[in-house]
Amino acid sequence: MKTHINLDTTEPLIIDVRETWEFGLGHIQHALNIPLGELPAKMEELKGCEREIIVYCQSGGRSGRAAAFLQSAGFNKVRNGGGIGEMAQHFPVNS
Repeated sequence: MKTHINLDTTEPLIIDVRETWEFGLGHIQHALNIPLGELPAKMEELKGCEREIIVYCQSGGRSGRAAAFLQSAGFNKVRNGGGIGEMAQHFPVNS
């Protein structure tokens, strides 16, 4: 399935790198779910995105790996948001 990424906004692109079943239990509002293992296959869809990218997971480990991967792929505005608990302090959660 192709991921729809809005390039016409300056809002950060929030990516939840947890598994789909974890995302279904609750996630940050407007976050895209791209599990860490699927991230390399989604690079073409992310190409051209100049928005800040914030990645998060359950506790920060997977999102750290995702942030490093994105940075090595040439994305300059990438931030590891850590775990969903940390992100929920700054963004609304859908449950």
